[in-house]
Amino acid sequence: MNIYVSNLSNNTTGEGLKKLFAEYGEVSSANVIMDKYTGESRGFGFVEMNDAEGKEAIEALNETEFNGKIIVVNVARPKTERNDRGRDNRGGGGFNRRRY
Repeated sequence: MNIYVSNLSNNTTGEGLKKLFAEYGEVSSANVIMDKYTGESRGFGFVEMNDAEGKEAIEALNETEFNGKIIVVNVARPKTERNDRGRDNRGGGGFNRRRY
């Protein structure tokens, strides 16, 4: 099961996430997503565990405090397909993070 964790503090690491979720079972992987331009945390990450332990971890950890912030923990949804212009199909503009 792939688990999405959001509202992470800037100092949260993949190792920290792994330790947090390991209380509920074996963690296959844990990653905090970093901004490719700034190198800073984007405030979310993913944890992989087996289904039964993952469900238990989601129920126990959702809306709890971790590293000074209340985290949100859910089952990760599959990535949406992107159209030809590189944007997802949900529409809307958005902030361009590219630095010139």
